[in-house]
Amino acid sequence: MSSRRSFIEKAGKGVALSTLAISNPNWLNSKFLTDSINRKKKISIGIIGAENSHTRGFGKMFNIDKKFPDVEVKYVWGETAEFAKDAMEKGGIPNMVKDPSEMLGKIDALIVDHRHGKYHLPAAAPFLEEKIPIFIDKPFCYRLEEGIDFLQKASKLGTPVTSFSSIAQSEETFDILDQLKNLGKINQVIRSGRLDMNSEYGGVFFYGAHMIQPLMYMFGDEVEKVRIIKNGKNSGGTMVFANGMLASLVFTTKKYGWQTFAETENGIEELNSRIEPKDPGRNYVDMVETFRTGKEPRSYESILSGVAVLEAMERSVSSGQWEKVESFTI
Repeated sequence: MSSRRSFIEKAGKGVALSTLAISNPNWLNSKFLTDSINRKKKISIGIIGAENSHTRGFGKMFNIDKKFPDVEVKYVWGETAEFAKDAMEKGGIPNMVKDPSEMLGKIDALIVDHRHGKYHLPAAAPFLEEKIPIFIDKPFCYRLEEGIDFLQKASKLGTPVTSFSSIAQSEETFDILDQLKNLGKINQVIRSGRLDMNSEYGGVFFYGAHMIQPLMYMFGDEVEKVRIIKNGKNSGGTMVFANGMLASLVFTTKKYGWQTFAETENGIEELNSRIEPKDPGRNYVDMVETFRTGKEPRSYESILSGVAVLEAMERSVSSGQWEKVESFTI
């Protein structure tokens, strides 16, 4: 049994070995590194999952709007042929495959984009073995132990893997994080946004990442316990951080959108970014950088901590009680 810290230390050794490998001329023969070094080389992406509107958006951004001229979505697999054809038409994606395995050997990077997180890691596994860089849309996975096993294997293989909420992995969130340095100690925060506990796509897992990841980016990954409160159609929750900070969650029902407030010396203040959104956003830039260089923008600890919090929230939906956030063991 080992703690989160020991897991990261072990994972870090894998990263260190990958770094050392760069100095080994033999490693330069690997397909991944030679492709990454050559920034002018076209990056061909395959996408698994087309039910989600994100897939059409990826196609439009890469293939139609050409926000990254050297990157193209070449293949898509859909849960149904209709979903795949819709993504092809609206995203300018040229090829549909009947089985995701048909993309092996034809792509340089993979996006996994199911609506339900339970399908993400099984879909990505064959590409992990082939050392193809992978972006997995939120949530990373549906069960913590499954995520640990997957990232352990990624570390051993040296396959770049990342996953994040687009709201969390944004210049706006990082700007708020920078502002917090001047606001003093924060004891309480309030975050509001959409979350459907009864979603057929995994309940709290479906939108939960957008709710909790920005808070964990801002205030740290160490969440000790959570509780969900239900009152008919109205609901909310609470997160308690290891330092005692309390985060109150308001699950909105009338309008899509996300807001964060903090109690400061001046009272309750909304935490707003001071910068204009960029196009393409940081989440897309970081995803493409992972494909190009293998640099992962999030630590494995950060990814898995979010899954652990969502699992605790899911348990609390059923129990109505405080649920401890599980520490991961290897």
